[in-house]
Amino acid sequence: MRKFKISDCELIIKYKKGDEKAFEELVTRHKNKIYTTILLIVKDTEIAEDLLQETFIKAIKTIQSGRYNEEGKFLPWISRIAHNMAIDYFRKQKRYPTIVMEDGSNVFNTLEFSEDSFESQQIKKETHARLRSLIQNLPDAQKEVLMMRHYMKMSFQEIAETTGVSINTALGRMRYALINLRKQMTNMNPEEKSFEKKNQSR
Repeated sequence: MRKFKISDCELIIKYKKGDEKAFEELVTRHKNKIYTTILLIVKDTEIAEDLLQETFIKAIKTIQSGRYNEEGKFLPWISRIAHNMAIDYFRKQKRYPTIVMEDGSNVFNTLEFSEDSFESQQIKKETHARLRSLIQNLPDAQKEVLMMRHYMKMSFQEIAETTGVSINTALGRMRYALINLRKQMTNMNPEEKSFEKKNQSR
């Protein structure tokens, strides 16, 4: 493993004192890994490059504002910034998943209906909103894995690498996310259940 003569922590200190080249060295050291982290999620080179720049810009602003206090753990810190930006990108795109439960059934039918009636389109839109609401109620770790798996079509290997956990842990979080989604659906009031049943039958 390559050893650097000056640690990331020392470079941060130099940058805080006005040495611009110190931050350039941090970028050179870590940009490839950060770029890979983003690309695994967005799967688009141009978007990944844009988010890479935004990641380092946010890091600069945080350091300059005096809010950086990771005590030498620069890479995990900036990796988390990159990861969150990639996740936020997908949230802003408002992409809708087809989430498959453990029994093989879909949570909601998210196929495109180009010739649907206005009523059907409205039901579909409201169902998507309801699904997003249910997902937001999940614990953060479960929500993250579910989004990466179903919104971003990432493999569990990619999820494990991106989040820094084992594949078994990623699989476990996914399992509990589906269990919790099922519980939420079971606890819906009768009107909500009727609404979802009507939509799934279309």
